[in-house]
Amino acid sequence: MDKYDLQFNQPIARWDEALPLGNGLNGCLLWGNGDPLRFSLDRGDLWDLRLTPEVLDERFTYAEMIDCVRRGDQKELLSRFDSIYENNPHPTKLPAGRVELSFGRSADRIVNRLTLQEACAHVKLTFGERTVTVSSYMHAVNGLGYIRIVGDPEGRLDLVAPDYTGEQRDDNANPVFHTSLTRLDYPAATMHSEGNVSWFHQRTLHDLEYAIVVAEHRSAEGEHTAVYTIATNHDGDEWLEEAKWKTTSALMAGFDAALAEHTEWWECYWDQSSIVLPDEEAEKMWVLNNYLFASCSRKGAPPMPLQGVWTADEGTLPPWKGDYHNDLNTQLSYWHYLKANHLEEGESFIDFLWNLRPEAKRFAKRFYDAPGINLPSVMTLRGGAMGGWPMYSLSITNQIWLCQAFDHYWLYTGDPDFLRDKAYVYFKETAECVQRWLTLGGDGKLRLPLSSSPEIHDNRLDAWLDPISNYDLSLLIYLFRRLVDLAGRLGLSTEAEGWAAVLEKLPELAVNEHGVLMINPKESLTTSHRHMSHMMAIYPLQLLDRQSSERDRNIIDATIHNLEVLGKGQWVGYSFAWMAAMYAGQGNGDAALYHLQQMWRYTCSPNGFHLNGDYKNTGLSMFHYRPFTLEGNFAAVSALQDMLLQVDGGIIRVFPAIPAEWTAQYAEFRDFRGEMGVLVSAKISENRLSYVRLRAERSNIYQVENNFLSDRLLIVFGHRTKDIVCQVGQVFSIELQSGDECTISEA
Repeated sequence: MDKYDLQFNQPIARWDEALPLGNGLNGCLLWGNGDPLRFSLDRGDLWDLRLTPEVLDERFTYAEMIDCVRRGDQKELLSRFDSIYENNPHPTKLPAGRVELSFGRSADRIVNRLTLQEACAHVKLTFGERTVTVSSYMHAVNGLGYIRIVGDPEGRLDLVAPDYTGEQRDDNANPVFHTSLTRLDYPAATMHSEGNVSWFHQRTLHDLEYAIVVAEHRSAEGEHTAVYTIATNHDGDEWLEEAKWKTTSALMAGFDAALAEHTEWWECYWDQSSIVLPDEEAEKMWVLNNYLFASCSRKGAPPMPLQGVWTADEGTLPPWKGDYHNDLNTQLSYWHYLKANHLEEGESFIDFLWNLRPEAKRFAKRFYDAPGINLPSVMTLRGGAMGGWPMYSLSITNQIWLCQAFDHYWLYTGDPDFLRDKAYVYFKETAECVQRWLTLGGDGKLRLPLSSSPEIHDNRLDAWLDPISNYDLSLLIYLFRRLVDLAGRLGLSTEAEGWAAVLEKLPELAVNEHGVLMINPKESLTTSHRHMSHMMAIYPLQLLDRQSSERDRNIIDATIHNLEVLGKGQWVGYSFAWMAAMYAGQGNGDAALYHLQQMWRYTCSPNGFHLNGDYKNTGLSMFHYRPFTLEGNFAAVSALQDMLLQVDGGIIRVFPAIPAEWTAQYAEFRDFRGEMGVLVSAKISENRLSYVRLRAERSNIYQVENNFLSDRLLIVFGHRTKDIVCQVGQVFSIELQSGDECTISEA
């Protein structure tokens, strides 16, 4: 894995190009030229959770929003539901501050390296004839940050609190990207020291207090070590004293002893799955992004918001306040982890949504006047509404997209308890809210009072669509189709019949005369657009059956072709990743890889961070900004994984969409997760499938498509073998008990 480590042989000048470290709750960005070397710190639950008065107003309701739209009152819509997001600095994610290591001047030469295998950063600084080495990691288990400096007895560590009291930034700057921290009106942090421990204490105007605490030691040999933590008053009554004790105790235990435990955790993580590809860039990006995923998503910690645990260090609020966007961002961020077999890390998102059910019930009642659950689509750590473009930030159907996280977890694990106790419950409670607002139209079909298609027509009045959009309709079809299936699996026949009755009353998806999915029955997409909302039925909902329906296959192909005609001028990074996933579904590996390459090369920072825009000004897109968000990272590796393994209708297909060049050379993956608790490994070499290996976590009958070049196959079960005959391209079944493993090859 060393060949895929990040290495930069020059100073890192920006925080969004830094060496990223993290352990799910805490994050660190290491950058600078030695004057200073910065450790920009973050913690996932550092939030200003104060809701705006407008959100707490009794008129902040779905019924009022409907009334404004029907009156065409754009001014009232903006003031009551939209501009509150930009006009108020809170609620927002907060930066923690930073530790700075100063050497008195910038280095003459600097080499920055991040070793992904051990999740440790190494910076080698040269000052004339003197060389200083700085090593740092964010401990995977105990949550502390470690720094070791060798070769410089004079290097000084300083604490720098966020600048909440400095000069106000330009009031005309874009508030989404350039809102100054000073608008929060927090008091300045106070600085303290006690023996070898130093800290700053930051108070706010709400119930949060926090501190960065650092313990230091200089050995007689000149080695300088430090341990730091980010602590808050939510950690307990004695939170600050506990933080001082933790850092000093860890310092005494030693850098190397802690590193051994840290690297052991990462070894276990990397052992969960792997890939080998002839394309070095694609393989590197898979490795790098799985590193980023484990760094910013862990069970027991909050799931990643827009920037994960790497909140912007620019003296401003993070882009889009670092919030939870549920009209695309949270969902795409958790597309890939199941197939990559990183269940525990991804469970952060499932647990988060499940634990927010009480708040989702309150919001459904207060805003939608409905039973069941519904979360705002732009929300805080605790599920509070933040406002924003109301057709998306307060869309009733985005909650359905969140349901897919539960659906996928059940499908990939095959866990019957999860299906019964969580997945079905979450779907059912979502449906209860949505059904409150479904009414029959004159055509006898169900409809919603408001409809939209993210983010078509931005926040203008014409963004409200009538009749229903394909986006909303696709989600409704998905919701009730899955409820029918899940209720049937649980033996709830009466409930299944009820869900089926609702499903029958939904209209068909709108398709134009060219066989292309429309925005809604009155409007087709005629310009380039970043959000593929009208294509949800293709991916990720996969409502259209490419394998067995010629009509569906034609719609998929025509709709993808239409995007090719419209071009990519208004795309952002994640658009390329989403498109790659649809090409993978087509079986078009060359197109899928090409679009991933466009994203990786032109919309990602050198450290891999997805910066959304064509910030290099290559002409790829009209967007030349660089706001960092993570959903594009994980949507891209999800598409790459779909090129290697797909499970459609329970049928396992290996290498369904890899480029011809890979087929002629080689490709291999190990322990990718298929559906119903099976781990799949496979290898292809010189245009021939070498083997497919299945390892069952649950007893089941698994179906596999024969992609070998022979009808005669050999299945090896430990010491037992079985010969079968299956035509190439057809499907055969293998029954496995829990714990069984088999290897399939040509006879």
